[in-house]
Amino acid sequence: MTRLLVIGGSDAGVSACLRARELDPTVDAAMVLADAYPNYSICGLPMFLGGEVTDWHTLAHRTHEELAAAGIEVHARTRAVAIDPGRQTVRAVGPDGEVDVPYDRLVIATGAEPVRPPLPGIEHDGVFVMHGMDDGLAIDAFLATRAPERAVIVGAGYIGCEMADALTRRGIAVTLMEQAPAVLPTVDPALGDILGERMGRQGVEVLAGVRVEAIERTRQHLRVRTASGLTRVADMVLVVVGVRPVTDLAQSLGLELGVRGAVRVGRGMETSVPNVWAAGDCVETWHRLLNGYTYLPLGTTAHKQGRIAGENALGASRVYEGTLGTQVVKVFDTVVGRTGLSEAEARQVGWDAATAKVTTWDHKVYYPGAQALHLRLVADRQSGRVLGGQILGSYPSEVAKRIDVVAVALHHGMSVDAMSDLDLSYTPPLSSPWDPVQMAAQAWKSALRVAP
Repeated sequence: MTRLLVIGGSDAGVSACLRARELDPTVDAAMVLADAYPNYSICGLPMFLGGEVTDWHTLAHRTHEELAAAGIEVHARTRAVAIDPGRQTVRAVGPDGEVDVPYDRLVIATGAEPVRPPLPGIEHDGVFVMHGMDDGLAIDAFLATRAPERAVIVGAGYIGCEMADALTRRGIAVTLMEQAPAVLPTVDPALGDILGERMGRQGVEVLAGVRVEAIERTRQHLRVRTASGLTRVADMVLVVVGVRPVTDLAQSLGLELGVRGAVRVGRGMETSVPNVWAAGDCVETWHRLLNGYTYLPLGTTAHKQGRIAGENALGASRVYEGTLGTQVVKVFDTVVGRTGLSEAEARQVGWDAATAKVTTWDHKVYYPGAQALHLRLVADRQSGRVLGGQILGSYPSEVAKRIDVVAVALHHGMSVDAMSDLDLSYTPPLSSPWDPVQMAAQAWKSALRVAP
């Protein structure tokens, strides 16, 4: 009987265990996780904190009981502190003290942790970071007991924008500060400006192009000061400026590190040590368009990598097909999606990239409720190969479905012509005979005067 041990209990770790048990129900599968929340959706924390999800327990993809029924032994609130590859044991410290857990195959899925920038005052009471369930529950407790009226969010990436939405829903006046020229820096600034303007309509004060220098404690409040001298007073501050891989344990084992200090893995999720695989937010990720590795922690990626690690730990030879960085976010009633490369990113790696910019309707304008969609399509001038896409639209406008069409085109190396030729669905309340993503493909050809 194979003993499969996974360190970490989020998306990658659970996926590894489940897949191994699917392939071989005799596998002795166990997980060691530092917190008490195996397989919880941390992506859902802003929706819980905003009140859209009323019970945090429902964020569990699977309960402890369901994991046990699937044949997975969960060691919660247990921290792995050392790995002995010779004896094939992991030393862990949990509620009952120290124990050595044996393994035949090991998957490291320790995830990521929030970046805590060297910001004076970040240690003050009322200043939070957010990544895991414990972070979210601490914020929820603060909101319930302290009833803050004003909040400053430092960082306007996906989590920062979602939390601006969430705290506004809780009746809190929010100021969102971002060092980049516009919110959501992973998309073109023009789309970030549109999102920022829409957030302003919802009452969020958006301050882009500002660098936070310190968080100061006054007698009753917190004061956030920027490098230009601009200040805002708040009752709570949320610092969400990214994450970094958790690799202390991997380093102690002598695993090679790669991009941004993440664990170096092959495309089968194997590490540099025999019988040890790694997956999820702690590892570097193969990118299909870059044809190399990057660090791009996403839940969707972690699920795929964990599944492959679980298979290969049992002797399979599955290969991770790579990320495209496909992401989507809902902020108030606006949805923004992106996939692949921006024009600037594509040019940096040698593509002769150009962008078509299109604004059109999400469905036939004669049917009530038509909303504007803003699209960006990036492709290579020489070959016409699609390299990336970005879409901003209203919540009912199927932004996620449409960015996924672009992602499929990218995955299969399609040209703008091939994407225009796709047989996509149409009915007047939902689209047009040419879907907006196809309109963007045609506009790219037209604007660049590319011969058929």
